[in-house]
Amino acid sequence: MKTEPLLYYKTKKEIEAYRQKPVKEKLRWLEAQMEFFHKAMPEKAKRIRDELKERRL
Repeated sequence: MKTEPLLYYKTKKEIEAYRQKPVKEKLRWLEAQMEFFHKAMPEKAKRIRDELKERRL
């Protein structure tokens, strides 16, 4: 089992390039990632997530 965290940017050069990006660009990228994961999520997982959300409210 892999113990190191999954990183999108692994090299120092990639990390520095990411740090130089404007905040709005970083947020757009995160929103795109969230949308992708939501669309790829199985229906059962979406249902469970929604049920847990309702319990917390």
